Parts: sequence; structure tokens; C-alpha cells
Amino acid sequence: MYKRIAIITGASSGIGKAFLELLAHDNGEFFKTPFDEIWAVARRADVLNELASSVGTDKIVPVAADLSSDSGIKTIEEKLGSEKPDVALLINSAGMGIKGQVTEKSDEALANTISINCSALSRMMRITAPFMKADGKEKAKIINIGSSAGFLPQPGFACYAASKSYVISFSRAMSVELKPKGIDVMVVCPGPVATDFQRRATEGKEADFSGWRKNFVIDPVKLSRASLKASVRGRKILVYPFSQKLLHLASKIVPTSWILAFVGKAVN
Repeated sequence: MYKRIAIITGASSGIGKAFLELLAHDNGEFFKTPFDEIWAVARRADVLNELASSVGTDKIVPVAADLSSDSGIKTIEEKLGSEKPDVALLINSAGMGIKGQVTEKSDEALANTISINCSALSRMMRITAPFMKADGKEKAKIINIGSSAGFLPQPGFACYAASKSYVISFSRAMSVELKPKGIDVMVVCPGPVATDFQRRATEGKEADFSGWRKNFVIDPVKLSRASLKASVRGRKILVYPFSQKLLHLASKIVPTSWILAFVGKAVN
């Protein structure tokens, strides 16, 4: 049976959850053709099941999979192969990062950051692309959540920033590779977002952003809504909000060595 679906990774919290809730109740604001199912992908089945119940629609299909592992990717790949849906939208929202000096972090923390932010995102695009096609009305869409951290090296958050640089570069290249197949790819580069990310990134030491960053924190629902609208318009990159556009501009015109010298003083 023909089935038009959306897939959201990292759907149990933060930005992914915001996307899920918006799409679950979309009445044409974003997509003219409704989804038959929304696959919500995250590690914990119990959290996904609770989320599916709370959203208030039977469209949500919980898919428990740890995307940092081969078995997690295989779970998605096998489900796609078995059900052969039309994947109209893929949102790669799963991500992680640990703040601090690289030499003070565990091999596992570094490996997981690279695996989830870079490898899982790339592999999800590879396994879903064969199931994506333009239907004549709307192109298939891929939205990758990057970060303004990816514009520049960030001492004290080096692995995360580098991984998001990968997401930006990979997304922009894939927007060209997948264009002939009728698939639009967009990367989103937000600044600080009001999610649980800061607590996890600081390993529980800080619940909220501090310093100058606290003045630029944005709401995940506003970010998700802006991202969906930009994707529908065919944008390739969304830098959000305006404050991050200024950072993006600075990253292009100010020598990186100057910025690193300034950031290095702040870190040390």
C-alpha cells in the first residue's frame, strides 16, 4: 500500500520534538499533501511511546534505534526495505556535543559525537534517498540540523564545532548530488536553542546558557517552523536568527586567527 511518510531523528526531545509536534498537526501550513505516518526515531522506546500518546494523532510511529550503532541504522534500513514507503521528508535532528578540552574527554564521548553528528546523518541520507522522489506537486525534502558553531573552530567545544562544519559542507554538496533526483537538501544553522542540550553538553553542570550566549537563546518551535517554511521554499541553508547571520558574515570576512585568539583568551 502506498504510504507517504516523514522521518525525524532525535524526535524524543528538543528540536526534533518541536518538528514532530508541528508536523503532526500540519493542516497545509507546510505541506499540501499530508503524511500518512511520521516515524519518530530515538533511542528509548518508552519515551517515544509516551510522546506518541501525548501528541494526539495516530500518525506517529515510534522507531527505537540508536543511530550511533550499526544496528540502529540497520533497524531503519530494514524497516524501509520491508514497508517501501515514499519518504517525502527526512529531518536529521539527532545530535550531541560535550564541552571542554578534548584531552580531558573520553574516547567514547568523542566517538559518539562524530558518529551521531556526522556518520549517522550521512548514513540516514544514504538509506532514505532511494525511497524519496518528487511527486509532481512537491519535491522530497531533507533538513539537516547544523549549527552556527560550524562556521568557525571553537576551542573548548572543538569536536562539536568541527562535526557541525561537516554537516554544513556535506549538506551543501548533497543538495547538488540529489537535485537531479528531485530531492531538496537544506542545512539549518541556529545559535543557542532552549533545549536540554546545554545540560547534556556540560554533563549536568549547567542547565541554561550563560554569558553572552544567554542573550541569543531561541525557541525550538520558532526555529522548527522557520526551518520547515524555508525548506518548502527550496532554501539550501537557513542561518537563524538574524544574530547568527552576523556571525556567519564575520566568519567570512574576519581572519580566523583573530577570532581564535579572542576565543582562546575567553577559554583559557
